[in-house]
Amino acid sequence: MSATLPDWATDCGGGVFAVDTGFHRPRFDAAYVLVGDGGAAVVDTGPNAGVPRILALLDALGIARDAVRAVIPTHVHLDHAGGAGALMQALPRATMWVHPRGAPHMIDPSKLYAGSLAVYGQTEMDRSYGTLVPVQAERVRTTEDGMTLALAGRSLRFADTPGHALHHHCVWDEATRGWFTGDTFGLSYREFDTVRGAWILPSCTPVQFDPEAYVASVRRLLAAGPLCMYPTHFGRIGNGAADVARLGELLIGLIESFAALGRAHAAAPDRHARLREGMLAICRASLAAHGCMLSRDEIDALLALDAELDAQGIAVWLDRQARRGAGAGAGA
Repeated sequence: MSATLPDWATDCGGGVFAVDTGFHRPRFDAAYVLVGDGGAAVVDTGPNAGVPRILALLDALGIARDAVRAVIPTHVHLDHAGGAGALMQALPRATMWVHPRGAPHMIDPSKLYAGSLAVYGQTEMDRSYGTLVPVQAERVRTTEDGMTLALAGRSLRFADTPGHALHHHCVWDEATRGWFTGDTFGLSYREFDTVRGAWILPSCTPVQFDPEAYVASVRRLLAAGPLCMYPTHFGRIGNGAADVARLGELLIGLIESFAALGRAHAAAPDRHARLREGMLAICRASLAAHGCMLSRDEIDALLALDAELDAQGIAVWLDRQARRGAGAGAGA
C-alpha cells in the first residue's frame, strides 16, 4: 500500500498497520488496523486519546469509516480497550468482538472504571483515560475458544488465553501467521532491542495474574508455530519461527522467576518494595545477558510503571493463594 503514513503509524506488512496511540510515552501502546479486500478491522484501541489517530490512519489509507467491520479488544484493560466505545461510535457498521468475560464491561463500563480507579487513582484516570463510552449491547458479540471469523479479507481465529487476565483472548492471523497477543505474550519495548533482536518481559498487573495459566497460554501460542507476534506493548516482534520461540522461552523463564520472587517474599512486611526492586533486578540481569547497553537508571525509568503495577499484581496473586490455602486447611 503506497499511502503516506503519519509518523506514529507503522506498516508491519501483510496488511497490518500499528498505530502508536500516544499513551504514556512514544512506542509504548499500539492499536492494530488490519486491511484487506476493501475492508478493515481494528485490534485493541488504546485509551480515548488514541481514537483520533486510528481514524486518521484509516483516512490516510483511504478506508471509509463504514468499511471497518470489527473492533476487537484483546481484553478490557483500559490501555487496550479504554477507547473502544468512542471508536465504535465513529464506525457505524462495526461489530465489537470481545471475550465473554469482558463483554459486560464494554456495555456498561462503570465497574471497569471503578476497578481501574482503585489501581490508578483519580488524577491518573482523568489524565490518561477520561470518560469511558458504553457500547450498545446489540453491537457486541462474544468470542469462543477456537472460533474463526472472516474479516478484512483474512481468517482470524480466537484463543482463550488466561494468565494475564481471565477476560483475555488472542487473535491468530492466518495471513501473516502471527498472533495479536494483547499482554499474553508480554511486553517488548523497542528501547531494549539489540543485535540479538527483541527482549520481552511478563505483564503481571492486577488483579488476575496467574503464573501457571500464563505459562500454559504462552505455550499454546507457540504451538501454532507463529512467524511473528503483535503485542500491544509494542509493535510487531519476531523474525521467524525460531526467533518467536526464543522470545517465548525468555518470557516463560521470567514469568517463573517473578513467581518465585513472589513466593520468597510472600510474608515480608515490606513485600511491595521487595517485589518491585526484585523484579527490576531480574530484568536488569536478563537485559545484560541480552546485550542491552542502557544504564541502570535508564532501564529502571523505562520499567518503572511496569515494576510498580506488577508488584501489585503479584501481591494480589499471593494473597489469593494464601486464602485458598487457608480455606483448604479449614476444610481439613
